[in-house]
Amino acid sequence: FEYTDDSGKIIGYDPELLEAVAADWGVKIEYQVMAFSGVIPGLIAGSFDFTATALNIKADRAKKINFTIPIASSVNAVMAMNDNDKVTSSKIEDLAGLTCAVKQTTQPEQMMQENNTKLKNSGAAEVKLLSYETVDQTIAALATGRVDCVVDDKSVLALAMSKRQDVPMKIVGEIGGKALIGWGTNKDDTSLSDALSETLKKLKRNGVMGKLQTKYFGYVMDDLPEKDFIPSG
Repeated sequence: FEYTDDSGKIIGYDPELLEAVAADWGVKIEYQVMAFSGVIPGLIAGSFDFTATALNIKADRAKKINFTIPIASSVNAVMAMNDNDKVTSSKIEDLAGLTCAVKQTTQPEQMMQENNTKLKNSGAAEVKLLSYETVDQTIAALATGRVDCVVDDKSVLALAMSKRQDVPMKIVGEIGGKALIGWGTNKDDTSLSDALSETLKKLKRNGVMGKLQTKYFGYVMDDLPEKDFIPSG
């Protein structure tokens, strides 16, 4: 969704979509780069106006921040080294007892924590979770053998594989259900989230969003809802 290239430039689906919004508004974007774990706290504290990083739209988050309409959907997956014969499938019961890398304060981390509760309640061994700040750190942990697998958004893992062809790794399979992704604004700033959503709807209808989805994900996500997308809870 967003990453930096070798020159330090921020690129990806989110930045390009954000530039399209900025062009429509006739404004210039000022970026603040930070670890993912600081995004929602910074938004709540008013350190910046909104976040155009990919956030899973969740009921607990919606109590703290406002979400735009969904800009994408995602599903998590399990990645392992090609020669790791311990990771035989992406089923949680087959990951029991293994060591897994996740990014801090992300939906994949929370999902795996919830899966561990289910494993514990069933009497099975839990998955040992090691949390890192960045995707690069999770891949490094996998490549050096500190973990057996990585769990993250499938598109994030696919991009990591394309960037790190020196690391012989594979996507074992999907895990968990599909999630909707949006941008966030401060809870008190409904006018900004509404304005962003209206422009995103415009970019959906004129084909800009679909072209960017095809560029970065390989297909158009034409089933994204524009209302009633906040989960109950």
